Amino acid sequence: MKQTISKAKIKAKTKAKEFKQEFNKALNTALIAAFGFLIALVWRDVIQEWVNKISESSPVQGKLISALIVTIICVLGIILVARVFKTQEKK
Repeated sequence: MKQTISKAKIKAKTKAKEFKQEFNKALNTALIAAFGFLIALVWRDVIQEWVNKISESSPVQGKLISALIVTIICVLGIILVARVFKTQEKK
């Protein structure tokens, strides 16, 4: 009987430890995402102002040029982030 209780305690402690590890991993991911979102919001204003300056001096003003510039910047950012995470996964 004591052996069964002991096994149950060990199993409970193991499950609790696994839960804590998963919880910490999820919390870290959420915090990193929150900081990333904050950074994106700050840069949004800078990029928007820069794009507005460029599109004012172009012969074709409008949202098309703004969309193209932002798309190019975002694609370059995605490529950069993908390369960083790819090298981190190999380590």
